[in-house]
Amino acid sequence: MQNITKKLLLVSLLLSTFLFGGFSSALKKQKFLSPEEAFRVTAVKKGDSIETEIKMADKIHIYEDALHYRITAPKKVELKVNKPEAKELDGDKVYEKDLRITIPVSRIESKVKGDYTLEIEFQGCSDAGICYQPIKKQFHFKGAKAGFFDKISNALKEGNAAKIADLLSNESGLFIVFLFFLFGVFLSLTPCIFPMIPILSSIIVSQQKGEEKPSVAKAFFTSLVYVLAMALTYTVVGVVAGLVGADIQTAMQNPWVLSAFAAMFVALAFSLFGYYEIGLPASWQSKLSRVSDEAGARGGLIGTAVMGLLSALIVGPCVAPPLAGAVLFISHTGDAALGGIALFVMSLGMGLPLLLVGIGAGKFMPKPGGWMTAVSQAFGVMMLALAIFMLSRVLPESVTMMLWALLFIGTALYMGVFESKAGEGVMKLFRLLAMLFLLYGVALFMGALSGADSMFRPFERFTSGTKSAVESPKDKGHLGYSVERLMREVEASDKPVVVDFGKESCTACKELEEITFPDPKVKEQLKKFTFIQIDLSKNTDADKALLKKYELFGTPNIIFFDKNNRYLPEKSLTGFIKPEAFAKHLKSVAD
Repeated sequence: MQNITKKLLLVSLLLSTFLFGGFSSALKKQKFLSPEEAFRVTAVKKGDSIETEIKMADKIHIYEDALHYRITAPKKVELKVNKPEAKELDGDKVYEKDLRITIPVSRIESKVKGDYTLEIEFQGCSDAGICYQPIKKQFHFKGAKAGFFDKISNALKEGNAAKIADLLSNESGLFIVFLFFLFGVFLSLTPCIFPMIPILSSIIVSQQKGEEKPSVAKAFFTSLVYVLAMALTYTVVGVVAGLVGADIQTAMQNPWVLSAFAAMFVALAFSLFGYYEIGLPASWQSKLSRVSDEAGARGGLIGTAVMGLLSALIVGPCVAPPLAGAVLFISHTGDAALGGIALFVMSLGMGLPLLLVGIGAGKFMPKPGGWMTAVSQAFGVMMLALAIFMLSRVLPESVTMMLWALLFIGTALYMGVFESKAGEGVMKLFRLLAMLFLLYGVALFMGALSGADSMFRPFERFTSGTKSAVESPKDKGHLGYSVERLMREVEASDKPVVVDFGKESCTACKELEEITFPDPKVKEQLKKFTFIQIDLSKNTDADKALLKKYELFGTPNIIFFDKNNRYLPEKSLTGFIKPEAFAKHLKSVAD
């Protein structure tokens, strides 16, 4: 019996060794192909067409509905291609073995100009039971050379400073200068230039003496001096920033500097209200008058130039893509001469509305009279608004809202909102405007008392009981970032990352926070990302290191990392971007 038991155990051991060993061996022999082995993708340009081919290994197939052809650069374009008939497999349409698709070059070049990138995306499976992740293959081709106006159009739409810098490095000096003039013209249509208009207008009005209205030549010359001073300032700042990597405009956002110039604007406002006159000593005025008379204008040219210089530094636009691109171009090539000329010409383009103000002041302004007092007082209100605008960069939002409330309420009272006289006619419409100012001022006053911090949503505390969905970087405590801290947060994210660089002194940054980020479409796309906001207001060494690391100049700048923590410089954005465009851009990064 004992021998029989031993024999049974031996037989069992042999059987288990054979069976499980064979099964294990069979498992080892079972091998799944890598994506590179399963799919071999090629795309070759032959004559007037691009011939693409996907070669699949045995027992490999791809799904018809997962197959896409698109252009990804210089812009994203979905291509409609003629796909062959797919076969039926378990209820799905699939392709097997070799898949060849020909794309006419004309179909691509009708949509994009210059060099382009073709992307083929597909998803496939093995009959052995494994499905591969979606695969994207990209191929770069030389395209028809972009025409002059095509280059201009592409550059004007570009929001990435690095791409603008690359464009500059490959173009002629004449093209660069003309391009930057157009950049300046487009910038002149943004809100950044608006604060300069009341400053220049008040200068022209303040120079009127006697009974004669200003000549077109004199008003234009005053405007030209102002614009040239502004242009020279931007040129010097841009060249120095490009050569030494300094953010000079940030240095001008020092609270003491801003407070000093806000006080200056308040002083100018009370002067325009007629409480006193601001002027140089009589001996200085006579000397300056003789000098300026020889130049064809009576007094004020030095002061006009100084105001143009200060306006460029203090009230000028936040860094926009063309300015950042020029600075980046200078820093990379060291070509300060071409970069400086480009910035100067851009500033002249920005100054076109200001020159038109000068021409209009001389041509359409009626003769001096009682109306000038009202105009001076209106400019005085604008000067107070500019003072609040500058102080808003250093004061708490609630205090800033209170100042705006007092300005609107005071303006409404000054306009005689409660006065009424019979037979006034059009003055009733004037008082209607005053009533709107009063109501808005009261709304801001109540909002400030409730703790609201948005001029666009003064009743946010009453309607929601919470702060707005998108808080400012300062509210989120996003000060004190370093390159190391940022990278730690990027690496900790399992999603793509959006990094918004802003600061309190930047108007465009606040526009992003008030207009773009709270937009429902943008918020929906941001769910796919980790969103990081960084406040650079203090301009510390760590802040400067961040800007240098990612080759950024000023704010606002938005950079992106993919889900594998790779920095995507080609996706970076500079300056304000509208909600629709930003949502579309986010979708392109996430996809």
